[in-house]
Order: sequence, then C-alpha cells, then structure tokens
Amino acid sequence: MANEPDKLLPIANVGRIMKQILPPNAKISKEAKQTIQECATEFISFVTGEASDKCHKENRKTVNGDDICWALSTLGFDHYSDAIVRYLHKYREFEREKAKHIRPTGTQDKDEESDYNCCQAELQIETTTPSEFRFLEEGSSSKLSNPAQAYKPS
Repeated sequence: MANEPDKLLPIANVGRIMKQILPPNAKISKEAKQTIQECATEFISFVTGEASDKCHKENRKTVNGDDICWALSTLGFDHYSDAIVRYLHKYREFEREKAKHIRPTGTQDKDEESDYNCCQAELQIETTTPSEFRFLEEGSSSKLSNPAQAYKPS
C-alpha cells in the first residue's frame, strides 16, 4: 500500500488527529504517522467496500451513511456503529433545522439567524465528541474536560 501514496489519507491530517489526543509536548515519528495513515486508509476501504457490496446487491449506485453504519455493525465494529448512528441522526436533524431556518429567498430575520447559529454551535459540540475516544485504565482520573474522552466500551 505504501507504493500508492495517492490512495492514502493525507499524512498531515493523520498527524493532526494523532496530536489531538497526545500531550502538547509529545512528538510523533514519521514512521508512526505513516503506519496510522496506512491502517486508517485500510480500515476506511474495508468498511466502504462492505457498504459498496451491499449497495451493488441492492442495485444502488450511491453509498450513504446508513450503509456505512450497517457495514460497521456487520463487520463487528458495533461500538463505532453506535457512535456513527448517533452522529448521523444529529447531522440529519441539523440539516432539517437549517432548511427550516433558511427562507427560499435566502433572507433571514435576526431572531431566526440567532436561533440557527445557536443550534449550529450546539450540534458541532455534540457531534464532534463521539469520535474523540480515549480509553482510561483502572484508577485513572475521570476529571476530563470532555466527557466523551472517558468513553470505555463494555
């Protein structure tokens, strides 16, 4: 897979995601970034391939979010599937709210715009946390700034 750099996730993005969970002074080797880059790319391809097979069997050409959730669950990644289903639900809810608040002429009054911005900020906070998992060892401090960081699968 290392011979196909165009098919890999961008290494800068991979490094940025890795740094988010580490202490500020932590260093990440190029080799570590490349390993995670290859693993993440393979994981995405694996799940997407399963979803694509399902769509093909159903004579559909478009893979949607529900197909990805189904593929994650089918492949045994139930914890990821549950988080993605919640995210997808909130995303769709947000899109419905956005469509309600934006008038066809493209104008909004100030109260509607304020409500929309509030809803948007609330959704961003709620929907970004499912992907920020950090597993705690027994006896670790549970005083985290982000409750999602304490997620521990059963």
